[in-house]
Amino acid sequence: MSGISRIPEPRNELAKGYTAGSPERAEVVRVLDDLAGKVADVPLYIGHERVFTGQTADVTMPHAHRHVLATAHQGGAAEVEKAIAAAEAARPAWAAMDFDARAAILLKAADMLTGPWRATMNAATMLGQSKTVHQAEIEAACELADFWRFNVAFARQIMEDQPISPDGQWNRVQYRPLDGFVFAVSPFNFTAIAGNLPTAPALMGNTVVWKPAPTQMLSAHYLMELLLQAGLPPGVVNLVQGPPQEIGAAALASPMLAGLHFTGSTGTFQHLWREIGTNIHGYRQYPRIVGETGGKDFIFAHPSADVSALACAIVRGGYEYQGQKCSAASRIYVPRSLWPKLKDDVVAQIESIKMGDVRNFENFMGAVIDERAFEKITGYVKLAHASGDCEVLAGGTFDREVGWFVRPTLVETTDPKHRLMAEEIFGPVVTLYVYDDAREEDALTLCDTTAPYALTGAVFAQDRYAVERIAHRLQGTAGNFYINDKPTGAVVGQQPFGGGRASGTNDKAGSMANLLRWTSARAIKETFVPPTQYRYPYQG
Repeated sequence: MSGISRIPEPRNELAKGYTAGSPERAEVVRVLDDLAGKVADVPLYIGHERVFTGQTADVTMPHAHRHVLATAHQGGAAEVEKAIAAAEAARPAWAAMDFDARAAILLKAADMLTGPWRATMNAATMLGQSKTVHQAEIEAACELADFWRFNVAFARQIMEDQPISPDGQWNRVQYRPLDGFVFAVSPFNFTAIAGNLPTAPALMGNTVVWKPAPTQMLSAHYLMELLLQAGLPPGVVNLVQGPPQEIGAAALASPMLAGLHFTGSTGTFQHLWREIGTNIHGYRQYPRIVGETGGKDFIFAHPSADVSALACAIVRGGYEYQGQKCSAASRIYVPRSLWPKLKDDVVAQIESIKMGDVRNFENFMGAVIDERAFEKITGYVKLAHASGDCEVLAGGTFDREVGWFVRPTLVETTDPKHRLMAEEIFGPVVTLYVYDDAREEDALTLCDTTAPYALTGAVFAQDRYAVERIAHRLQGTAGNFYINDKPTGAVVGQQPFGGGRASGTNDKAGSMANLLRWTSARAIKETFVPPTQYRYPYQG
């Protein structure tokens, strides 16, 4: 006999403080020294094998780009085909496994992550992705554990959603996995996203081929080792890194592609969607496409805004993790009446920011992820210096000698449709436009129409009528909207994350909505006493 289990009630993992003298600080410093003192040999994970191809790429510290942390073995089309075969071989047993057993693996992984693996995951994220200890802690430990715990609870809620059954019959719904493998493509900037993209479909019974970002390979490696030690069967999640175009083309060419779970750039997502469309006739089923992409996230200030809170939101929202969050504040709209009070405060705060090696806990910022990002971001900084309708108020400098360092930069522009107000930069460059108080409606129109994205946004106002008016006016501009708070830091179970327009499919990571995309419902009707004659009473 079996019982109906109760899922452990999920609670958000509390972030540790890492204050001087704390045990968590001593532990993470020890692991930082250990990981920085060796070069990890990172394989591909295909079925039961750790595959070492001999073709490798270096993984370096962004803040010390001559320091090699790992050599990541590279795969290509042949390895993708092997990974798909391994996923298909693992699929029958994994899909047939009781949900509680699959859930137990992720719940165990969450406890391992927040327990003995905490320092390792944080240190790998700090070194490989140039995150401060706070930025690593809130996502590589806390958010990822939240994804795993809350997803289990959300999945159980989905399964409990059952139809009505009239007298004489029993109606029920099975939530089956998709008919094929899910291709998960994750970004460099969040270890939590990298851990969630393959495991959310896996929880629902799917098997996965996962391609992490090359600059995230150190923490991706430890993620795989953690999941396997937590009991994830080989072949359920297969990790294949290598040239992105070759990996993507091979995965999307397979007739067994059942879904794409993606976080990354808008351009890449559109390319993958286009390829799926081209191949649509060859798939066994119509692939599910879920994507969270770019953002040009805003803060809109009303004349009644609290200036101190607004300044803090600009600094934290715009420059934490070097602005390399898809939710980072990138464009600011400030009324002319407020600007004199705000300007000196926010500039002083920006200029006081310390940046450098993330192993120095006094630093608020590290380096941008790699040379390609450095060149793109500094191109926008140079544009700000060269534009006659822009003034660089803070920052505006950069240095590549030791690491890919870009000072936090604040630009004021008189052109509300300037490229700096419209294009995603994905770096520590924030552009501000001062609008006339009497032309608030025009400023709201600019906020709504200047950029193609609709991921996150915030309004700052103490006037409640203004809050309601602006929130309603900007309802199409953001999938995550904040009132008197920075537009970053969505918490699983509190603010399901995702946006629309060019920012993605808004399938809300960390919610039932996302998990529903990875299941295929089958309705079952059972009639207890079926009719035996075809004639109806009206025929008598």
